[in-house]
Amino acid sequence: MLTQDDIKNALAAVKYPGYSRDIISFGLVKDVSAANGAVNVTMQLTSPNPEAAQQIKMEAERVLKALPGVNHVHVEVRQPAAGQAAPSSPFANQKGVPGVKRVIAIASGKGGVGKSTCSANLACALEHLGAKVGLLDCDIYGPSIPLMMGVHEKPTVNEAERLVPPSNHGVKVMSIGLLVTDDQPVVWRGPMITKTIQQFLMAVEWGDLDFLLVDLPPGTGDAQLSLCQTVPLDGGVIVTTPQEASLGVVRKGIAMFNKVNVPILGIVENMSFFTTPNGERVEIFGHGGGKEEAARQNAPFLGEVPIFTEIREGGDRGMPIVVSTPNHPAGKAFIQVAKTLLEKFN
Repeated sequence: MLTQDDIKNALAAVKYPGYSRDIISFGLVKDVSAANGAVNVTMQLTSPNPEAAQQIKMEAERVLKALPGVNHVHVEVRQPAAGQAAPSSPFANQKGVPGVKRVIAIASGKGGVGKSTCSANLACALEHLGAKVGLLDCDIYGPSIPLMMGVHEKPTVNEAERLVPPSNHGVKVMSIGLLVTDDQPVVWRGPMITKTIQQFLMAVEWGDLDFLLVDLPPGTGDAQLSLCQTVPLDGGVIVTTPQEASLGVVRKGIAMFNKVNVPILGIVENMSFFTTPNGERVEIFGHGGGKEEAARQNAPFLGEVPIFTEIREGGDRGMPIVVSTPNHPAGKAFIQVAKTLLEKFN
């Protein structure tokens, strides 16, 4: 028997015109039902554009009619009058970052899983594969991206009074760490963090980018919510280590993205295993937990990254291993994750 999940999974293949995100992740589908081979769907758009509504309606009818056992489909697409918008919709208060095609958040449920290391190497891996990439460090209290990317100069200001981010390894970088004195702590309350992240997104001259990766701090606090409320995200990547202590909080990160209608692009298992000089494989934190959790959460598994001293050394000297030695097993692992990520947008 056809379920609501079956219907929503089918509708997840329908993209909003002009966006890479689907109508389910944007929260536009308000009601679904099925009985005796008949499927009824109600959607609420905020744009009064009739062409967008018609395209969504036709695509929704097409994917629903392809479901087994469906012999009648009714799709109702509601729209506001011209000049009006539904405040509850993700489209109502969000604008895309000028010049940026896709914004992807890199998150983790807890600290210490190598999220920033993965962010830096994935940014360089995407650049290695031919994409134009920016990397935004949203960890206001503990910024580490400038060190890992080898960026130390401060951003400049152009004639339009917008910050121009410095770049290294072909990746544009912005971080609070580039604006404060070395070792100066940032002691801010939530509203200041929110305003800073909004400025990093909208007051920075990112230029034309295929991807803007956003390295989030651990957890589900102000920085994460500010990002999700400021721009329409194309997806989130969750970084974890194999052990249960890390996987347990991964579920919280996934739940957070689900609540704000951000699609989960996949899970990366970092520190997956270690290989000794004599070739022995040691699974320090266990192994396979990330892949198993991805299956439990019905989320894609993007790949695993083993432990190598060279990864840490590269981060310490501002030379990600993807840049210094892309043919190293660790470099290949990050590039493979980036390839898997790219496939989701092709």
